[in-house]
Amino acid sequence: MSVTTSARSHGPLGRRPAALAATALSVSAALVLAACSGGADAGTQASGSSTPQAGGTLTWGVETEPTTLNPQLNGQDKTKLLLRNAYEQLLARQDDGTYVPWLASAYTVSDDELTYTFTLRDDVTFWDGEKLDAAAVVTNLEQVLNPKYSPYGAAGPLSHLKSAKATDDHTVTLVLKEKYAPFLDYVGSLALISPKSYAKADVKAGGPDVAGTGPFVLTKYVKGQELDFTKNKDYDWAPATAQHQGPAYLDALTYRFLPESSVRLGALQSRQVDVVEGVPGTQAAQFQKNGAFTYRTALNTGTPYSLYFNTLTGPTSDVRVREAFRDAVDLDAVLKSVYAGQRTRAWSAVSPEDPTFYDKSLEGTYGNDKDAANTLLDEAGWTGRDSDGYRTKDGKRLTITDYQSQPYVRDQRDTLLQAIQAQVKQNAGIDFDVQVVDSGVADEHRAKNDYGTYDNSNTNPDGVDIEYHWLPADKGGFINLSNVTDPQLSRWLTAAQQTTDTAKRAEQYDALQQYVIKEKAYSFPLYEPEDEIAASSKVHGTGFRTYYQLPESAYDVWLSK
Repeated sequence: MSVTTSARSHGPLGRRPAALAATALSVSAALVLAACSGGADAGTQASGSSTPQAGGTLTWGVETEPTTLNPQLNGQDKTKLLLRNAYEQLLARQDDGTYVPWLASAYTVSDDELTYTFTLRDDVTFWDGEKLDAAAVVTNLEQVLNPKYSPYGAAGPLSHLKSAKATDDHTVTLVLKEKYAPFLDYVGSLALISPKSYAKADVKAGGPDVAGTGPFVLTKYVKGQELDFTKNKDYDWAPATAQHQGPAYLDALTYRFLPESSVRLGALQSRQVDVVEGVPGTQAAQFQKNGAFTYRTALNTGTPYSLYFNTLTGPTSDVRVREAFRDAVDLDAVLKSVYAGQRTRAWSAVSPEDPTFYDKSLEGTYGNDKDAANTLLDEAGWTGRDSDGYRTKDGKRLTITDYQSQPYVRDQRDTLLQAIQAQVKQNAGIDFDVQVVDSGVADEHRAKNDYGTYDNSNTNPDGVDIEYHWLPADKGGFINLSNVTDPQLSRWLTAAQQTTDTAKRAEQYDALQQYVIKEKAYSFPLYEPEDEIAASSKVHGTGFRTYYQLPESAYDVWLSK
């Protein structure tokens, strides 16, 4: 396979190729399998044995319960681990950024980068007996574009799609309205479900009625307790990024929802579960040097966990207040205190795991300047103080409220915001009001724009996540939490969309990041999300998904007898 890319040094890990050629390219499954056979995924733990053993049931303790089991509607990165066991996609992405076949056996991109053609495997079936064919893929795309099914699909990356046709039983032809550089990553990674599933009454909630093609079949969901899978005995279409072919080693798989870290880690230590994810930094040491367990960690791609300032209303509509909040925080000290040195500080709007667009030049250029913070607040007119020591103006306290959505609180993020709360009060007299609420309440406040900051992280790479945060809300900015409609941002994003030259795209994203983080303080990056896996020593084959660095499914996992 020959792929033309443009590269430059742009961060600590070098640059991953964009893997989208400016000329037509074609990949065959046979060639890729031949080229990749025998290569181990760098994120998969050594098994300690040369022969994996089939059989057994794995019990995995997880921090987050899905708000929906439909993989196309689920927005929780932490729950992709669970759903990836059952739902698959057209292409898999390797650590170097290139693509290999999965449910598609080959793909081509036209010279003008407007036509994408996928040839499908002819041996794939959904759990419900439906064949995966071209018509099924077209149905999936049409449904994601249907606002009655997916309220955001029509305004996102698929808004660039002009037509989707099944040109024969196993060929799908997609034509774009204009060049859109992230399209291959988006459409290649879209989880596919059986066309019959769309007629099910519970399709939006997901569950056993929503059939996939994965190595495990979703068999039972007990809300608040667990999610159960059984082996798909007919499975034989793993991508080349997997460590074996054929059915999964495990007979069955159970994920137990254990949101409290002490309960989750205690369950692993007492052998009630075999694996856990989500290990607090303060408790990592008990697994890192303990021979009874293995411990692995990886940074995610996408955007870091950040505070997004509401620019429309309230004190944060003033750039001086946004800058003052940021300058009032000694973030390095906060992260060390909360995570015992086990987390990586964020500077850019992109993870260093996506060095194609990570802007290293932002490092060390803002924050932790208490004197500057107080000067800015004085200039903004917040010169009074109330009896609790908070700044006031015209008799009103300087209050900035963050409504943390409970289903998305993980990795001690509530504790992190409380530590920031203490710092901005002590250093600048800011009342940072952090409230953990259910998702409905958080959504209500977002809709009414009566919040000060909104905390968020996301893992989509290749510029898609930048678009989600900085395009206007009606143009694909689903998580434009700063409510910014600055036309300059759209110009940078449009320019980046319309070229597959990675150096030129990076120039646009660099300019955007300097603007939204340093110049305008629309967002305040906090830390780079990561995932941790601690497992009993009898568990082999756990690891992280290539390129994206999220925990991989249990397909390659096996147990010592």
